[in-house]
Amino acid sequence: MTAARARQTRAMAVMLVAVAMFALMDAGLKLLSARYPPFQVAAMRGASSLPLVLAWVAMTSGLAPLLRVRWSLHLLRGVLGIAMMAAFVYALRTLPLSTAYSIFFVAPLLITALSVPFLRERVGPRRWIAIAVGLVGVLVLLRPTGDGLLSLAALAVLLAALMYAISAITVRLLARTDSTPSMMVWLLAMMAIGAGVLAIPDWVPIRASDGWTIVGVGVAGALGQYTITEAFRQGEASLIAPLEYTALIWGVMLDASLWGVLPDAVTWLGAAIIVASGLYLLRRERVHAESEHP
Repeated sequence: MTAARARQTRAMAVMLVAVAMFALMDAGLKLLSARYPPFQVAAMRGASSLPLVLAWVAMTSGLAPLLRVRWSLHLLRGVLGIAMMAAFVYALRTLPLSTAYSIFFVAPLLITALSVPFLRERVGPRRWIAIAVGLVGVLVLLRPTGDGLLSLAALAVLLAALMYAISAITVRLLARTDSTPSMMVWLLAMMAIGAGVLAIPDWVPIRASDGWTIVGVGVAGALGQYTITEAFRQGEASLIAPLEYTALIWGVMLDASLWGVLPDAVTWLGAAIIVASGLYLLRRERVHAESEHP
């Protein structure tokens, strides 16, 4: 095995670990969502991971780069992060993890669509068709004319996906000038502080019995952020990004083991349409990149 191939294989393995960590974190968030308001859970998510990420940054790049940043974009990303996390936590109160993931998978399609007005990227007709097919998959999942998932919770996941997509666009802009550690630290800090302030009116005293769940969310979230950063640093995005869809496997397993819930056939169909369109988009982006850099 060549060194380049070994590096790609290692990056893919790290990405699988990252997806698993985020799935475990989301399971913890779902457990907490049953007892605490969404903004409070979002604040706990940020506060529980922040010390670990700060320690990692201090030991690697140091804390100085954290202050040389574009504050306006970080503030925007913080607002988007709070909205995304609160909406997703709200949805997890009633939706199974696998269903929430299936709807959230529309985010890569939204990122591609938003790259046109915000990043001035060119999206060809084939990719627009893939985006449209993915949105059909969302409609299959929501089943608005029947007894489907069309509800405030499902719409909250769509809102979370939109916030995530806009945040991803800001990351592409920030990456031109700011470091990855600064993006990680300030997002968590703004989430902890901003969501914490918004949570004050409905604050629920934290139970001691939930302490380990909160710690688990913090550790899994920090490890997820570290490993996903490493995965994209070591490997090609076109090879790494499709592995995010393995979250659906984790969602199904966690739903079955913790809540005794399994997705129905229509949910599987909608998820398959969204995943297929997302994979096609990734393939087209790779072909597009190769044609630009022969």
